[in-house]
Amino acid sequence: MTNLDVTTFGEAMAMFIAEEPGPLHEVSRYYRELAGAEINVAIGLARLGLKSGWASKVGDDSFGKFVMERLKNENVDTSCVVIDDKYPTGFQIKSKVLVGDPEVQYFRKGSAASYMRKEEFKENFFLNSSHVHLTGIPLAISKYAKEFASCIVRSVLKKRIPISFDPNLRPALWNSEQEMISVVNDFAFKSNFVLPGLKEGRILTGYEHPRDIASFYLDHGVEAVIVKLGEKGTFYKTSHEEGQVDSFPVERVVDTVGAGDGFSVGFISALFENLSIYESVRRGNAIGALAVQSYGDYNGYPTKQQLDNFMAMYTS
Repeated sequence: MTNLDVTTFGEAMAMFIAEEPGPLHEVSRYYRELAGAEINVAIGLARLGLKSGWASKVGDDSFGKFVMERLKNENVDTSCVVIDDKYPTGFQIKSKVLVGDPEVQYFRKGSAASYMRKEEFKENFFLNSSHVHLTGIPLAISKYAKEFASCIVRSVLKKRIPISFDPNLRPALWNSEQEMISVVNDFAFKSNFVLPGLKEGRILTGYEHPRDIASFYLDHGVEAVIVKLGEKGTFYKTSHEEGQVDSFPVERVVDTVGAGDGFSVGFISALFENLSIYESVRRGNAIGALAVQSYGDYNGYPTKQQLDNFMAMYTS
């Protein structure tokens, strides 16, 4: 099995984006794209030259074929993806907005990915990688996906492979907020790097200030905590340093979805270059800024040269 730099696990969906602004029920034309927090990260890392792999299950249907072909074109390893002839690939529809966050409606209940069982876990796919990235979404979509994610964590912890974890909260998928907080934090405590947004951090910890949110996770053994503050930048804290990194200028926000995953791409890729925590966060901010200036979840993610050129414009 090929050694990979980063592996991840989650659900991919076909996504239909409105071609015109307005409520979704009034839109008559859409174009198709690909969606999924974990595949966003896998694609972004591949564009930067890293070898990334994604594990999941897709239906034996047109959407599933679309997912697989798109990931192949983006050079993402899909050798741990199962094709299911019983359950379908999920999809979503997303509005086009001129200001603010788009409206997104999901059609994912009973999807193939939600039936990714622990019996289908291929340990070597993850053990042969140097880093694992997870989010809180698979923990919510089904008990099977949660068990699969647990298999990943148990396995890679034995080999001390670092884990980055983005809570990526989806309250609508959980039975209760209490369950969401308990399960998501259990996975966060087992990770090396935890990357919540400010609102997520407040929900998960009960604290208001980014420093207190970070300290909460550091007290549970996490190596570094990065709290994303949107246009105000990013706060980071480790056991021996902390700071805030300004965001990059953005001419016009087009689509905010995928910005957080783009941050993960920048941060993780910087770890492979042994950059400082400050520079890693700064790179994450850069890709987040590029992401919000393009429609689609990952369309604005850069190649390494594009990233270097963008960051050079703001380096004194």
